[in-house]
Amino acid sequence: MLSNRSQQLFTEAQRHIPGGVNSPVRAFQAVGGNPVFIQKASGAYLYDEDGNRYLDLINAWGPMILGHAHPDVVAAVAEQLPKSFSYGAPTAGEVEIASLITSTIPTVERIRFVSSGTEACMSAIRLARGYTKRDYIVKFRGCYHGHADAFLVNAGSGALTQGRPSSEGVPSDFTKYTLSADYNDLDSVRQLFRAYRRQIAAVIIEPVAGNMGCIVPAEGFLKSLQDLCHEESALFILDEVMTGFRLAWGGATELFGLSPDITCFGKIIGGGMPVGAFGGRREIFQHLAPLGGIYQAGTLSGNPVAVAAGLATLRILRSNPDIYQKLEANTRWLAEELRQLFKDRKLPYTVQQCGSMLSIFFSDKDVRDLQSAKTTDTALFALYFHHMLSKGIYLPPSNYESWFISAAMEQGDYEQIVEETGEFLDMKTRG
Repeated sequence: MLSNRSQQLFTEAQRHIPGGVNSPVRAFQAVGGNPVFIQKASGAYLYDEDGNRYLDLINAWGPMILGHAHPDVVAAVAEQLPKSFSYGAPTAGEVEIASLITSTIPTVERIRFVSSGTEACMSAIRLARGYTKRDYIVKFRGCYHGHADAFLVNAGSGALTQGRPSSEGVPSDFTKYTLSADYNDLDSVRQLFRAYRRQIAAVIIEPVAGNMGCIVPAEGFLKSLQDLCHEESALFILDEVMTGFRLAWGGATELFGLSPDITCFGKIIGGGMPVGAFGGRREIFQHLAPLGGIYQAGTLSGNPVAVAAGLATLRILRSNPDIYQKLEANTRWLAEELRQLFKDRKLPYTVQQCGSMLSIFFSDKDVRDLQSAKTTDTALFALYFHHMLSKGIYLPPSNYESWFISAAMEQGDYEQIVEETGEFLDMKTRG
């Protein structure tokens, strides 16, 4: 079922693009083989350059919660295109989407739009440092907040997949103010606050980690982390680039009852178009230019095409709140069925799920942080990935990336995942 045209394109791409791809995890290095080149997508399915169809469990790494090319989103983009693609000036759409988000999430009183999740997180820590007059930030091993220099320390996503948790080309002076803690381990954060007394500006975290696989926070962990930050007069930054408007209408902030000082967004708020945003308390954002002395800017920030796609997506989600209940119920059913498959065959596994995010770890460990996530059998996952791909199911090409489920999937799609996973496990148990 693999595409001949994809192989031709990949050969050509390597002559012009480093590694033949524009985002490292797309290179299939973690699972072997060459990447599939996609021609189009519709609803729950991708179509490659030879016309082969795949059930999509990546959904553009999260933003396509409604599925691909939703008619209302397509119509909104089509309406904007004849009006031009970018102005470099304010638009009514920016005001509308800002109003929608700030009215949805009470902790976001002010919001600034950028062009990517990387920009959102990078700008958030600059704002936190400027506001607190402190230099250090704390991140968690395996969490990924984009490829800004300060974050490429014990990073997840592609950096983890390739076995290089950090990056060459980043001077040590650029990362000396980045401290690392262990996800789901509050004591590791307490130790850092003791060692760097009144020097830590902020703690940034993915509320549900999606870049070392789907890892769910232990009960009370996020709330306790938030309280610890405020005790130490540090800002609590929630990276909701993945989870925002995916886990619930109010994202992880609503789901876990949190009150972050700054929240970072991306993906869904652009309906699949390049976008990012960071927002939070008014008193903090009063320090951001042009009101204050903390500078941030971007030529394509608030791009009208991205805003149109994002607004259309958010309006659909707002007017159909049962989407979240259905997605959670369907994804939970899938997780339970997958767990049963492993139990019946007495194979080691951990299946983790939160809302419409899910991961399979080929490990019998309790996966709660980076160290336990790395006990998964990545070679076995690679075999599983290629088995599923050959059956027309497109998984993330890394064991360290979350699956993202879309509302376009139907019951038969979920059943196909279970059926093909069962077939793979039967092949492994037969040797």
